[in-house]
Amino acid sequence: MLHRFTARFAQRDLASISPEEVLEFLLSLTKNNKQATKRNRYSVLASFYNFSINTGFPALTNPCTSSVIRKIFKRPHAIQWNIVDKETVDEIIFRTTNQRNRLILELMVRGGMRVGEVLNLTPADIQERSLAIQNPKSGRAGETVYVPRKILVRLTAYTKAKDIDSNDRIFPISYVAAWSMVKKAGRMVNIELRPHDLRRHAATYASRSGTPIEIVSKVILRHADLSTTQRYLGKVNDTEAIRWIETLYG
Repeated sequence: MLHRFTARFAQRDLASISPEEVLEFLLSLTKNNKQATKRNRYSVLASFYNFSINTGFPALTNPCTSSVIRKIFKRPHAIQWNIVDKETVDEIIFRTTNQRNRLILELMVRGGMRVGEVLNLTPADIQERSLAIQNPKSGRAGETVYVPRKILVRLTAYTKAKDIDSNDRIFPISYVAAWSMVKKAGRMVNIELRPHDLRRHAATYASRSGTPIEIVSKVILRHADLSTTQRYLGKVNDTEAIRWIETLYG
């Protein structure tokens, strides 16, 4: 972000860069990005200007404070997702009799995996107590997913029964086919279900069960920061609130 800004205006004094030029730079940098990403880019540049003002250029005006720029790059409204409860998820798993489909669902529900990560798994990625994620969304060289040992045992048995080569995909189906399978699984219990709902369930269930937020964020969801994780955690409905209060004080 800042290296692009520096490259763009390398021959200019900060004071000579107009709000219009800053706006044009931010718009070109964040084209086709989600509002949250746009806001993050804006915040980095605004902080850079504030740092410059506080450390040696008190007369400098921060162009990011202009009303037009602030309006375009305003903070998006926080989304609170409706989270599928444990009883419903357990029923979906129990009623899914197809071995392949059940494994795919369990990896998302119990491991917090993205559907794309599940579909890209190979037998070579199966470790003794975890799964290796190659080319993860984060851009890191690799990541580790921890799932219950009983799922790893069944996953290994599945790859052997299907005679899947070590570097071949365990689940060679398309993203669309996996999405369709998840939707059908939801219809079994009369809910609208999407693959990412299962990942959100994994995070929320872990959090509500007393797992430290740092573990939910860094281990289950593998997020870079806690603010991203907090957006995943669903609203507490009345039934759940009553259950918690009764558990604590009943």
